[in-house]
Amino acid sequence: MTSALGRRLAVALAAAGLALLPAAPGYADGIQAQEWALDTLHVREAWQTTKGSGITVAVLDTGVDDGHPDLEGQVLPGKDLVGFGARRGERAWARHGTAMAGIIAGHGHGASGGEGVLGVAPKARILPVRVILEDSDADRKKARSTRGGALAAGIRWAADHGADVINLSLGDDSASAHPEAAEDAAVQYALRKGAVVVASAGNGGEKGDRISYPAAYPGVIAVTAVDRYGSRAAFSTRRWYATVSAPGVDVVIADPDKRYYEGWGTSAAAAFVSGSVALVRAAHPGLSPRQIRGLLTRTAQDAPEGGRSDALGAGLVNPAAAITAGDTMKPEAQRPAAAASPNRYFGNGPGHPKGAHDDSGPNQMALLAGLAGTALVIAAISLWRGSGPLRVPPRLRALLLRGFGR
Repeated sequence: MTSALGRRLAVALAAAGLALLPAAPGYADGIQAQEWALDTLHVREAWQTTKGSGITVAVLDTGVDDGHPDLEGQVLPGKDLVGFGARRGERAWARHGTAMAGIIAGHGHGASGGEGVLGVAPKARILPVRVILEDSDADRKKARSTRGGALAAGIRWAADHGADVINLSLGDDSASAHPEAAEDAAVQYALRKGAVVVASAGNGGEKGDRISYPAAYPGVIAVTAVDRYGSRAAFSTRRWYATVSAPGVDVVIADPDKRYYEGWGTSAAAAFVSGSVALVRAAHPGLSPRQIRGLLTRTAQDAPEGGRSDALGAGLVNPAAAITAGDTMKPEAQRPAAAASPNRYFGNGPGHPKGAHDDSGPNQMALLAGLAGTALVIAAISLWRGSGPLRVPPRLRALLLRGFGR
């Protein structure tokens, strides 16, 4: 194992500021009334089409509490790629991952679902993949040199186990941050399998705006954070890879302790976008990751001057508008199996009808081989007799030139 994950842990991979949410115990919808982000993103308008049913969002994080009332029945069996650290019931267990899962797919609780947290896609399923430890976990030092490949392995595992969306509310933006070949390859693998990959852009806006990985890998939807007024959050990293923005300040989050807190960070912003992608995917299941990424950027609201900026990407994600725009799109045609090696087959490739023959089929190849052999015989005889330059009959020469693409 390398120490890549350990470095990420050391620089607060999953850090999110937490403060106890002001209580509103007199009202059943007190928590949901404070979820300003849902209105800002026009989520309820998108719900007129879908709430994400049938879509699986993998949450690669610190784990997810499948017993939380706001997530009950929606968390699938997951994978622990860390293998040590805090366990269920301990304070340093699954806090960050549960918070992100709630933003993505919380369905509330109570008789009418009016209590607790509502996520962007409350009908989506969560696939938890534990790849990091909480900041407060006593075993973080132990992890620094033992679980370097967890993130790359987690991305591949999620892609192989049905993830339609992969949420990466984590990243390394330390001074030593650099691309890891295994992680990059894992991201490309997931994209090829049809999973949309979303990552937080980084919380280094006040510390030099250093590049953050995995946000900077090609094909990733990198998300920056804004406040309730649509302004860039001061902590949000500004970089060329920014794709779209989403709420990341004063965000209501669920916790395994069954209480609710306010969180901040591009971690939360990424979760809002993953939930938005789940809605778009549910409405248009045939669209590719590239098409969905394009939809989000084309339909983003409050676009910055010039259509894009390092601070906000293309603007604030708008799942309702993306769903509507997707109605006119057709899924990208699937490439044939031989696309990466166009010369692997003769003729039209493995899908060519049996018994059909054309000018590039195997029958003509046999004919051309025979003609080439005849030409070589003529050349040999000519040289043996010393009869001067080879003279190939015009008909034979025409067939040879045609056969070799002249």
